[in-house]
Amino acid sequence: MEFRRLVAEDASAYWELRLEALQNSPEAFGTSYEEAIQRDNPIERVKGNLKVKGNYTFGAFDQYKLIGMVTLTQESSLKMKHRANIFAMYVSLAGRGKGIGKSLMELAIDQAKDSHEIEKINLCVVSSNDIAKNLYHKLGFVVFGTEEMALKVGDTYYEEHHMSLILK
Repeated sequence: MEFRRLVAEDASAYWELRLEALQNSPEAFGTSYEEAIQRDNPIERVKGNLKVKGNYTFGAFDQYKLIGMVTLTQESSLKMKHRANIFAMYVSLAGRGKGIGKSLMELAIDQAKDSHEIEKINLCVVSSNDIAKNLYHKLGFVVFGTEEMALKVGDTYYEEHHMSLILK
């Protein structure tokens, strides 16, 4: 297993895994699969995102295949640069239960600490996703709020827990 920060050359692999994530876990992401496939030039957009200052996307590779990912995005405004957000956390079905998610999150947390600017990391998780919630709790994240009806997939509503990790 190889863990590393993704670069522009990984854009196609990222996009493929992102589409898988949107199909397999529609309740876990704000974007739908249907919206994603309608985007113009998605690979170029991903390449651009991977180059943005303050964005750090990490991947887990199993025999050169991307099977897990997480993005840490630092806030850009002067008053909020001390904060970052976790987005697009996903491990493929075949990679689950092997500690890949934990390793990816630890990379993101270490990156935040190494920045010497980020003091707090926020994330949202669907309240019914006990596996992810337990991982985040073990890493020190705490719930600071719950949003009812945060997402709607078909006729089903999902609530999200807002969680944070204070680094200092």
